[in-house]
Amino acid sequence: MALATLTFSAPINVSCQVGDTVYYVATTTSGGFSVDNSDIVMIGDIREIQNPLGSAPVIIAYTTLGYNELNGLTNKFILFSKDNKANLNSPVGYYASLKMVNADITNPAELFSVAAEVFESSK
Repeated sequence: MALATLTFSAPINVSCQVGDTVYYVATTTSGGFSVDNSDIVMIGDIREIQNPLGSAPVIIAYTTLGYNELNGLTNKFILFSKDNKANLNSPVGYYASLKMVNADITNPAELFSVAAEVFESSK
């Protein structure tokens, strides 16, 4: 598998990391955001990031694209996505315990409702 070297003129996003997938899409001068998913081209998986916060960061990615496809990336928008399996966190082993006590021992109390809300933060 070939390597693609992408050099930028500004720092890259701090959440970009080795193992992410890098893509490109053509830009237009009209400033529109109408992009079909078929227009997004996968470059490959990021293998190395050099000088990410510097003035000329470099991303090296495994790719199956040919020289002609990679040679025209100067006017393209480069984006990346995370691997969902590697970046999915779950609260393994976390639990909650609750004890409810009526402090007024002379008058009975009635409990109307108890609820809990749980959600997955990275999907």
